[in-house]
Amino acid sequence: MTDQFRTYLRRFVELNDQQWQALAEKMVVKTIRKKEFLVKQGQISRDIYFMISGSCRLYYEKDGEEKTTYFFFENNLIADYLGCVTDNPSSMSIQALEDCELIYFKYQTLTDLYESHPIYQVFGRKLAEYLFAGLDMRLAELLTLTPEERYLKFMNTAIKRKIIERIPQQYIASYLGITPVSLSRIRRRIIFS
Repeated sequence: MTDQFRTYLRRFVELNDQQWQALAEKMVVKTIRKKEFLVKQGQISRDIYFMISGSCRLYYEKDGEEKTTYFFFENNLIADYLGCVTDNPSSMSIQALEDCELIYFKYQTLTDLYESHPIYQVFGRKLAEYLFAGLDMRLAELLTLTPEERYLKFMNTAIKRKIIERIPQQYIASYLGITPVSLSRIRRRIIFS
């Protein structure tokens, strides 16, 4: 399990055994059941998770309406990164769509490693850049693509990653910024065109 996470970290930095062990000794394995929360809106979350298996969705809730903005699957880092950095209550929730097995550690562990192992400063910077780039791409999709274009792009990615059957349709519609009825219309239009 921890080897899976170490392999993932190589996208950002190459850690020697001592540097890896400094983080590995602080990691904990956690299992959550479908519909349980990793992060709940209004609560403070100071943990960083790595998904070993399962899936989650990130959503915002306002006036009883949920807006799904991201899905997490195997080999994803998951956190309320803004909440970790600012120590403020979370403005969003992260909920399991399936039973999940995760590794987690405290954000404070990471900031402590910045001092004792400077390679983690590089990791922290590259992680922030990665998160910013993902957020910017997501925002650009919402602002520049039509709902049908967003759907086609999402489906292309979901089919390649073999995840489409793991996401309930109402969450796909929410992610695309449309209603489930609009999603059905788009799907029918694509099928019959």
